[in-house]
Amino acid sequence: MIPANIQDRDCAAGLIDKTLRTFPRLRKIFADGGYAGPKLASAIAGLPAVLKIVKRTDKDGGFKIIRRRWVIERTFSWLRRNRRLMAHYEALAMTAAGFVKLAMITVMLKRLTEADP
Repeated sequence: MIPANIQDRDCAAGLIDKTLRTFPRLRKIFADGGYAGPKLASAIAGLPAVLKIVKRTDKDGGFKIIRRRWVIERTFSWLRRNRRLMAHYEALAMTAAGFVKLAMITVMLKRLTEADP
């Protein structure tokens, strides 16, 4: 039985390790402030990539562009344009991951086929 209270950061070390085996040239990993902490840092200490935590600043009110965080938010925005990804329709995580891949392929193909201005 799978516990109901597993956090993303609890599985992040295994995911980072698997990703580095698939993409060995990867050197920097950017993550949200929710991934900060000594447990994840010690779990990936021996890996060749560096984990950079990009925290948002709430002290200044309003919208602020934070350089690396903007890349992530922009990608999520591109994915949200796909109607299939707007709600959780899939029963299997593998199926949901496949639809995310299809959505990103669509985004990349659109960018590759656009005429240069």
